[in-house]
Amino acid sequence: MSEPTAGLKFTYIIPIYQRHDELRELLQTLTQQTDKDFEVIIVDDGSPDAVEPVTQEFAQQLTIECVRKRNSGPGQSRNHGMLKANGNYYIFLDSDTLLPNTYMAEVRRELEEDFVDFFGGSDASLDQFTDFQKAVNFSMTSMLTTGGVRGGKKKITRFQARSFNMGLSEEAFRQSGGFGKMRVGEDTDLSLRLWELGFKSRWFPNAYVYHKRRSDWRSFANQVRSFGRMRPILDMWHPQYAKLSFWLPTIFVGGLLIGLIALLRGFPWIILIYLFYFILVFIMASIQNNSIRIGLYSIATTFLQHWNYGVGFLETYIRIRIQKKNPKEVYPQYFF
Repeated sequence: MSEPTAGLKFTYIIPIYQRHDELRELLQTLTQQTDKDFEVIIVDDGSPDAVEPVTQEFAQQLTIECVRKRNSGPGQSRNHGMLKANGNYYIFLDSDTLLPNTYMAEVRRELEEDFVDFFGGSDASLDQFTDFQKAVNFSMTSMLTTGGVRGGKKKITRFQARSFNMGLSEEAFRQSGGFGKMRVGEDTDLSLRLWELGFKSRWFPNAYVYHKRRSDWRSFANQVRSFGRMRPILDMWHPQYAKLSFWLPTIFVGGLLIGLIALLRGFPWIILIYLFYFILVFIMASIQNNSIRIGLYSIATTFLQHWNYGVGFLETYIRIRIQKKNPKEVYPQYFF
């Protein structure tokens, strides 16, 4: 809706709770940007051990400020950071990301060529990441798993930005009010509300981050299940953006159960389809990462992703859409 200003002024906003070492690594990559015209606001979300000493280490290299608030989650911390910012375009990063040194230059180039009020970027992995982190990255970004929505086409319009790598104009923040009081899905909710307000978004293919994904096996499964649980709630709030494709992980779960029953009855064909699929996952992940071990891990992370998202989606659909229960009463842990 808005037009580019005469001079874009960027503010990086990074919410954080503890994670001092991660923050230090991220800030180091900000010092290495080829385009250094930006400020940084660190929002300490009530960490028991204040993170300001870490930001002070970079006071001579970056225009940086650390603001501290009581704990209320990353969404509200981002809103707080935007209220404190001097810039007119905000870039959100998670503390478990690292930036290539051309990131800022790519964001500026994209906005000067074709301005949009909010954008999202890709995520990738580095050689130094663990095999598990690389397997999760494959499961979250591959064409075989998520449809490759974070890669592929030169331009993707109406892109649903994710808060680990997202930009937002001052005007879009003013009209939308920023992130909602949610612990899960707050970035998707904001994207959908911005579209409803008439703002345009776009995917910036070269403004990618290296995403460490600090989860372990159990927390990854729980995280994906939370995503699945939240999707029917978002579909209820924003029905015009609901898609049949959101049911695919649930169909995956149902098909697998039917296949196992059929196998016991002497009909292996459905299970053979699943076997073929996971062989493809193994081959693609192994080639992409040049590692058979990561290929094997990717089978497990892909299964966890589909199963937990599908089960979480179905659980919420039954409780919220069929039984008509209040989402905040069913999942109080996901709301403030």
